[in-house]
Amino acid sequence: MTFLKNQAKKTVSIVAPVYNEHLNIEKFYEEVTAAMADLDYDYEIIFVDDGSRDATPLVLSRLTQRDERVRALIFARNFGHQSALTCGMDHAAGDAVITMDGDLQHPPEMIPDLLQRWREGYDVVQTVRLATDDAGIFKRLTSKLYYTVLNVISPVHIRPGGSDFRLLDKRVLRTFKLFREHDRFIRGLIADIGYRQTTVEFVAPKRYAGESKFSLHKMLSFALDGIMAYSKVPLRISFYTGLLSGLLSILMIVHVLYCDLTGRTTPGWTTTMIVVCLVGGLQLTFLGIIGEYIGRIFEEVKGRPLYWIKAELGHHRDDDAPW
Repeated sequence: MTFLKNQAKKTVSIVAPVYNEHLNIEKFYEEVTAAMADLDYDYEIIFVDDGSRDATPLVLSRLTQRDERVRALIFARNFGHQSALTCGMDHAAGDAVITMDGDLQHPPEMIPDLLQRWREGYDVVQTVRLATDDAGIFKRLTSKLYYTVLNVISPVHIRPGGSDFRLLDKRVLRTFKLFREHDRFIRGLIADIGYRQTTVEFVAPKRYAGESKFSLHKMLSFALDGIMAYSKVPLRISFYTGLLSGLLSILMIVHVLYCDLTGRTTPGWTTTMIVVCLVGGLQLTFLGIIGEYIGRIFEEVKGRPLYWIKAELGHHRDDDAPW
């Protein structure tokens, strides 16, 4: 196989997680091979099927039989986009690894631009999405607000519009493989990993086919992972708000004692209910915040693998990562 035998050429691994994308995979493959055709690199394309329930595994099987540069890793169940990305990077063999989504919203024609920046000496080439053709106002506003809040409360700066479409040098990839936490926010990991980084801007086109699998629930979970993974500010807000609530309670006690001593006590049902509801609501909220952190600790201490693979299609390397 050229990718393995020709050591004179630089090699590139292109990693694409897919979930119920049987309508997009063939087109994605065609555009990636077209983008790589005029470049002097050997390459492989690694698809990671994140537990698809449609014909995605069948399409991947056909591609691996047609082209020895294509490999497919089939998960035993759905583990999520970030775990699928991690799996593809764990199994990548290239001098550079490019991660991108298989729905064609990460344009394959940008691959030469990323490789050019890599040749210029950058270890990480991060793409920044300026806009998405089919994104609604709600998604644009919430995304902007989220990154603003995250950058305020987190010591790691993540540029708004950052995506999982990026190039990593193999040195960076070796470092990335050391990070094995379960609640993964890869954009934060890469931003915090160091090395020489640069950005390339792009406008994301509409999906080639099908619908986005990134539901509101998944979007909220992903956002929460980013906050919890890189900031202890919610815990500190809990502490300071609890402290403020305690001071206000002391003032309330002083007020009640004053009224009692001066004989001006009256049935205070309204005040009592307001205080009880306020303090009770704050307590439940902050217990929930603490519970989120404890839950993540619980997941980590179990030490379970990030994913497990049901089948591997295509060429098998002898030096696959053990994860």
